[in-house]
Amino acid sequence: MSQAPAFDGFEGSYLGDKSNLRPDSRLECKICWWVYDPATGDEVWQIPPGTAFADLPAHWRCPQCDCPPEQFLLLDSATRKA
Repeated sequence: MSQAPAFDGFEGSYLGDKSNLRPDSRLECKICWWVYDPATGDEVWQIPPGTAFADLPAHWRCPQCDCPPEQFLLLDSATRKA
């Protein structure tokens, strides 16, 4: 399995470059720390489980604080729950 590329800089934001995301990539809001997990989707925005972050609709924003998706931080796969 190939590894996602490392990010340079403090943020770790993917900054809208969807090519850096895997279908199972989890991302965290840098404002409120809410985590988007494709395995669970997003009940607030009615995003079904199995929807990759890269496939979220253009109008989607953090369901807790309204942060735009470009400012989410890619979580290291090592932080994934077993």
